[in-house]
Amino acid sequence: MSDLLAHKPISASVGDYLKAIWNVAGSGSASTNELSEHLSVAPGSVTRMLGRLREMGLADYEPYHGASLTERGRREALRLVRRHRLIETFLLEHLGYPLTDLHEEAERLEHAVSDGFTERLADFLGHPGRDPHGDPIPAADGTLTPEDSLPLSEAEAGRRVRVSRVSHEEPATLAYLAENGLIPGRLLKVEEVRALDGVVTVEDEYGTCHTLGGALARSILVRNL
Repeated sequence: MSDLLAHKPISASVGDYLKAIWNVAGSGSASTNELSEHLSVAPGSVTRMLGRLREMGLADYEPYHGASLTERGRREALRLVRRHRLIETFLLEHLGYPLTDLHEEAERLEHAVSDGFTERLADFLGHPGRDPHGDPIPAADGTLTPEDSLPLSEAEAGRRVRVSRVSHEEPATLAYLAENGLIPGRLLKVEEVRALDGVVTVEDEYGTCHTLGGALARSILVRNL
């Protein structure tokens, strides 16, 4: 049995915080305010939970300096990230869920299934490497495919790129991107990147031009061709 599967069960709330630290900071440190905003939870509640995670050996936390995951905390976070992304893949590919509904439904389901179910689901899906948003799915041993994407906002004018990930989770934004075909796999040519306001103009493979604000362009990850 892999290290990722050999663990003592943790509560849903603890798991949500571990996953939030991972999503916000990865292997780095996440501030109380960043986690408060990410989870829509009061800063005081975040502070109390971070203290609890420290006591459990899941996070290193020092007031005013943020929190980072311990090795055990990282394993627990990636276990949940793996489960969440596999569930999203199943919902899209086999139940016909729209891209806009995947995240919230997977959030509800991820704490209701076991690790055994997760691995059976991975077998059923053929062990996909990425979820519908293009995010890498951690392997059962906790390893992740190295990320080689860059934000569309940092692409060079004149370059051809392929959308690899969409990092936004807000349903209205996802709906806009899906309606305009700005989803993982789409080929684009970068026409203009304005330094003044970060607006990016691209042309897709069907000849349609899209003008994207800076924030939206930063949430679309691409690979150079």
